[in-house]
Amino acid sequence: MRGRSVSRMLSAVLIFQLGIGVLLVMGDMRGGPVPLPRFAPEAPRLDAPVRPGDQRRVFNPSRDRPAVRPARDPGTLPDRLTLFQDDGAWRLEGGIAEGDAERVIAQIDGAPAEIATLILQSPGGSVRDALEIGRHLRAKGIATQLLSGEFCYSACPYLLAGGVTRDIHPDASVGVHQHYFGENTLLPAFVAIEDIQRGQSEVMTFLDDMGIDPLVMRHALATPPDEIYVLLPEELERYGFVTTDEG
Repeated sequence: MRGRSVSRMLSAVLIFQLGIGVLLVMGDMRGGPVPLPRFAPEAPRLDAPVRPGDQRRVFNPSRDRPAVRPARDPGTLPDRLTLFQDDGAWRLEGGIAEGDAERVIAQIDGAPAEIATLILQSPGGSVRDALEIGRHLRAKGIATQLLSGEFCYSACPYLLAGGVTRDIHPDASVGVHQHYFGENTLLPAFVAIEDIQRGQSEVMTFLDDMGIDPLVMRHALATPPDEIYVLLPEELERYGFVTTDEG
């Protein structure tokens, strides 16, 4: 069953990549970037409540937060991932910048107290750093958690997926979208397409290794980078994000 799902996902990714390829070639011919087509009217703001079938929101977490307010006000999140303790609980918060994986992994390994569970809150950022950290969390047997009203967007769900167990409050907000792969004006179209293929392959392999159904990527691929698709609690369960069993 999982094999058929992955096969369908690969077909969808191939179609997506071919479309991107056409746009990139057009951009090269015209000497400038070609914006991706929009498949729906502009989404509501992030603070609008999410309902089934109405899950895409404008992605501007520096301006908007999810409709459900957290018990703990995080203030302005740091630009780079920050590991710290809050009332005895370990938290990892902030944007995921390039190079954060090496720094954060060293901090996790050198923590003065054992980290059994990491509470996450991040608007996302560098995909490859998130994948590297996620794999390290799994190797260390660290669980991940999202609290009520807090959020995990873009590349952050790869940190979440790395948890040996994943505890997500029903009022937490998890969102996915297309990732940036560089400006097509800086690279030939065929090189940019190759980067997209490699990046999507790494993401899908990671999700499968973490026990997450790669079909969740269909929502990501259909949501432009300036919007976010907020997963419903039932979708988080369906795709395997919510788990109490190891693996």
